[in-house]
Amino acid sequence: MSEVSNLWYFENVDLFNVLCPHKVKGLGGKHVFNKFKKEQFIYFPEETSHHVYMIAEGRVKIGSYTSEGKEVVKAILGKGELFGELALAGEEIRTDFAQAMDNNTTICPMSLEEMNEMMAHNKPLSFKLLKLVGLRLRKTERRLEALVFKDARTRIVDFLRDQAEEKGQKVGYETLIPSYLTHKDIAALTGTSRQTVTTTLNELRDKNLINFDRRKILIRDLTKLS
Repeated sequence: MSEVSNLWYFENVDLFNVLCPHKVKGLGGKHVFNKFKKEQFIYFPEETSHHVYMIAEGRVKIGSYTSEGKEVVKAILGKGELFGELALAGEEIRTDFAQAMDNNTTICPMSLEEMNEMMAHNKPLSFKLLKLVGLRLRKTERRLEALVFKDARTRIVDFLRDQAEEKGQKVGYETLIPSYLTHKDIAALTGTSRQTVTTTLNELRDKNLINFDRRKILIRDLTKLS
C-alpha cells in the first residue's frame, strides 16, 4: 500500500484526529495494514497483548466464550474505531477474541511501544484513550445489568438510545444514526433474538417513533422513544 494510501487511512481514523499533521505524516510510511477474510480471527483469548488495533475498513466483532462454550458478543466495531485498548491499561493476556465480520477487513496494528511513545508526547491522545477505556467498561457494566434486570424490548430501546448518544446526528428533533449493524448484530449485542429485534423495530416504526433501512435508523424524537 502506498504512502498516500496509508496517510488517507490515518486521517480518516477518528482517534488520529487529535494528532498533529506532521506526526500523521511520520506514521504514514511505517505501518503495514493487515487484511482479514470474513470470520477470520485477528486474535484469540489467552494470547499475549502486544498491540492495539485500528479498523481502516470493515467490521470487527469483539467477544468471549462462557465455560459452556457459548459465544458472548461484547461489541461490533466499524471503520475508524480502535480495539485491543485494554493492553494500554495493563492487560497482559487477552480475555476476548477479535474476529473480522467482512471480507477485506483492513486492520492497522500498533505496538504498545509506539502507542506509549505517542501518548507520552500527546496529552489530548492520552486523554481520549482514557475516556475510551472508561466508556467501554461502563457500557459492559450497563449491559450486564440490563441482561439481569430488563426485558428484551427495553434492552433494544436502550441500545437505540445509546447509539443515538454515541453516533447520532441531530436534525431538528430527529436523530439520524448511520448503521452498519444488521438485526442479527443488534440481537447479539442486546442478548435477544433476531426475530425479537425485527418485531420491536417494526413496532416502533408503526408508532412513528423511528424509521429505518439497511444503512440508517432515524429516531423521530429521542425524548419520546420508549
